[in-house]
Amino acid sequence: MATFLSNILFKGIASRSLTTHLSSSSYYGMRYFSTVSNDPDTHDDFKPATKHESSGISLSDVVEKDVKDNPVMIYMKGVPDFPQCGFSSLAVRVLKHYDAPLSARNILEDPELKSAVKAFSHWPTFPQIFIKGEFVGGSDIILNMHQNGELKELLKDIKSNQ
Repeated sequence: MATFLSNILFKGIASRSLTTHLSSSSYYGMRYFSTVSNDPDTHDDFKPATKHESSGISLSDVVEKDVKDNPVMIYMKGVPDFPQCGFSSLAVRVLKHYDAPLSARNILEDPELKSAVKAFSHWPTFPQIFIKGEFVGGSDIILNMHQNGELKELLKDIKSNQ
């Protein structure tokens, strides 16, 4: 009887957390770019092959393409559904407020990507937000723009075009 009840409870919790996860990750227009770390305990057959390494594309080209191809691009610690620092979390919350399509890369997964983004923007801290191909700034700048209405004006045509 106890096993039966614990199975029902576990299934209820699992289905509830799955439903919550699905609704939070189904945010309109959100795209994540992610890689898996090169864990030495992982067999080579299961390690990811990154496109930029196998195709000869440099990380600065990847950053340039990300910024050009995505109306709102954020380089952050973590991903929008699971930010791993308070500044990244703040930036995502502000940007989600406008329902604009949000693309992101987790800079914690690749120190070389982190360096490439810093070199591209000439900005030392993260998150880094690019809107319409232009570097806007970090979470403090996005918050200030939100509070004074500039961000709404900047994002209004992005939302309507998507």
